[in-house]
Amino acid sequence: MSSEIAGTKGLADRYALALYELAKERGVLDQVAGDLRQFQSMLDESADLRRLIASPVVTRKEHRKGIVALAEKVGLSELSRHFLGLLSTNRRLPALSGIIAAYLARLSAARGEVTAEVVSARKLSDSQSQALSAALRQAVGKDVAVRSTIDPSILGGLIVRIGSRMVDNSVRTKLQRLQLAMKGVG
Repeated sequence: MSSEIAGTKGLADRYALALYELAKERGVLDQVAGDLRQFQSMLDESADLRRLIASPVVTRKEHRKGIVALAEKVGLSELSRHFLGLLSTNRRLPALSGIIAAYLARLSAARGEVTAEVVSARKLSDSQSQALSAALRQAVGKDVAVRSTIDPSILGGLIVRIGSRMVDNSVRTKLQRLQLAMKGVG
């Protein structure tokens, strides 16, 4: 692991811990978690928003103004808006996805849950998400918080990671295995 990646992870953990402690003190842990999930969805869906966050050309003041206005428009809580404003002022927005993941992991750990990272080719419906969550809960024996991401390149199926365990049941992987098997035949 490079020191840059380790440094970003440490930075994300520190900011996530600070946000967690503030949210816990104010009794808004779930509200902040919902806000962060909503913002992560916006990041996942908008290349323009990702470019804005990563842009070194935009000034701190413009970053803050834009991010806080966006947070207000989508109805994020006061604490979440202030936190996003702080990140933009401190030029920490590029670490936002890591901070969100660290906050949600900390919240899950405090509740005795495990976090499952699920990658699908398209957005899962509510019934699919509930069925997946129930199946994972039964397999793991604990409550499971599901963090979904979308990657159209897997073509179909799911990739599920819980801790160090991973199950790759994607169509892409199945096609790659079939391609290897066909090479062995001829």
